[in-house]
Amino acid sequence: MSTTPAGWYPDPQQPGGQRYWDGATWTEHRQPPPVPALSSPVPTAPQGPFWLAVMGQETGPYTGLDLQNMARARQLEANTLVRQATGNWFSASQIPGVFSDKDWLTALLLSLFLGYLGVDQFYLGNTGLGIGKLLTLGGCGIWALIDAIRIAMNTVPDSNGLPLRR
Repeated sequence: MSTTPAGWYPDPQQPGGQRYWDGATWTEHRQPPPVPALSSPVPTAPQGPFWLAVMGQETGPYTGLDLQNMARARQLEANTLVRQATGNWFSASQIPGVFSDKDWLTALLLSLFLGYLGVDQFYLGNTGLGIGKLLTLGGCGIWALIDAIRIAMNTVPDSNGLPLRR
């Protein structure tokens, strides 16, 4: 008897597609692979299902979108152990699209030393904010100081809304 809960899972007969498991058997309900967009500003959610190691217990399954939302809500740390159905454990930071490709320490150092020029915001992908900080010299230093504190507290996401890799 299977303990895998009902839900959508990767379809081995159609790479990139999904097939519905009703908890006991595979159904004929299928979802085709997504059509890639020409230019998508927000990274797509990774394919699941994923299981997490939380306080020594395995929890899941979670979809890639679940992991993205958990990371944005600060419920998932980058060093949390994750695995897929047949795989080994690895850190959540290795799943593309869950955490930013921007590094927290780099953003912090740029903010501390070049924040008054907006370099930190350019690095995070916020071009408009970077230009604003550059033209005002970091809001006469106040804006630069506030951004440095926010980045140090790890509350600043990248331009896609993903938390910085730490």
